[in-house]
Amino acid sequence: MSVSTSQFSETGVPRVPVGDGIEVVFDWVDDNLGGFFRSIRDLILGATDGLADGLNAPAPLVLVVLFAALAWLVKDWKFALVSFIGLAFVISVDQWENAMTTLSLVLIATIIALVIAIPVGIAAARSPSVSNAVRPVMDLMQTMPAFVWLVPVVTLFSIGVAGGVVATVIFALPPGVRLTELGIRQVDAEVVEAGHAFGSSPGQILRGIQIPLALPTIMAGVNQVIMLALSMAVIAGLVGAGGLGGAVTSSISQLDIGLGFEAGLSVVVLAIYLDRTTAAVGGGAAARARRITGGFGRMLGRSRTTAAPVPAGSPT
Repeated sequence: MSVSTSQFSETGVPRVPVGDGIEVVFDWVDDNLGGFFRSIRDLILGATDGLADGLNAPAPLVLVVLFAALAWLVKDWKFALVSFIGLAFVISVDQWENAMTTLSLVLIATIIALVIAIPVGIAAARSPSVSNAVRPVMDLMQTMPAFVWLVPVVTLFSIGVAGGVVATVIFALPPGVRLTELGIRQVDAEVVEAGHAFGSSPGQILRGIQIPLALPTIMAGVNQVIMLALSMAVIAGLVGAGGLGGAVTSSISQLDIGLGFEAGLSVVVLAIYLDRTTAAVGGGAAARARRITGGFGRMLGRSRTTAAPVPAGSPT
């Protein structure tokens, strides 16, 4: 039986038609599940557009003051002042509406990613088989070039905000899973032992001990998810997601250096604000975790002291 030379690569190794197979799979999914994906697209569009409209409804300076107040609440007045100046700069370069569109995309993508990532991370921490199954999937999602995810996403969700959100979720989700699993696994075994000693069920230990103690690490994962979502949201401008990513794309197509730097600096302001805010929340979670650890450590010490046998002949 003769074999066509087209079945071999230039090096003489038989060619594996991976791309052809993936195209067949996506064509089948689009033909048979197109309605399902259109429903998801409509939900994402409704949520993103509604949040963007809500963020753009107040006067920009009013929202800047609110964001600065939040910065003061979670950290200090210095960060609030820097936030006010940075966000006012975004208004001054006429990028506020684009920034709020990008912020809405990032927030929706982050919420979706965390709703998936945290339960999967908890399951992976509690089951080695789940961890072994999830790890290669996370490796694929995290190491695949970001632009590659735009192609299948556009095929299933079409060009626009919904496709940008889904591509952002895929790209930003792995750190949330990995750091949630890491945080749960790193909880001190003695603290968990104290929970068992006081008759807590596995669910109570998870909710009352493991998650609170793992919260600083989980918040680090949230921070990474937000940062990756923001970086991917800019790339998603290539598929019509709009916002600052759309402005950056327009600056490239028009060779408009000024517009590119204005949109780029606005992205930097958003990134600094979101990064410092989530880091401050994570710092508060770390302080609470230390208090919980100390409390359970004292209870464990008391339970061991109470359970210790009294040596024979010791004075009463």
